[in-house]
Amino acid sequence: MTHTEAQPIVTRNDEDRRYEVHVDDVLAGFTVFRIDAQGRLHFPHTEVDPAFRGRGLAQAVVAEAMADAARRGETVVPHCPVVSKYLREHDVPGLTVAWPDQPHPE
Repeated sequence: MTHTEAQPIVTRNDEDRRYEVHVDDVLAGFTVFRIDAQGRLHFPHTEVDPAFRGRGLAQAVVAEAMADAARRGETVVPHCPVVSKYLREHDVPGLTVAWPDQPHPE
């Protein structure tokens, strides 16, 4: 039996201040951001629904969030371990990263 995985779709939800990843119109995960007084995006947490784990969705939502922030000319401050790891392992053209002095507790 063959099963075709639906392509994940990542969108920015400004009302809830997060980037969301949907699979078959179901919210599968998200990465949260908050905007500081300087307009920088702080990313404290990324989460994937346990039913969708093991599909690379955390990396997919973070990758698109970082690419979108770069396109918008925004500065990212990574606190979330998933976001930090992604940025250490991948170059995101045009993205400005302000590394925090202290990790943000989850």
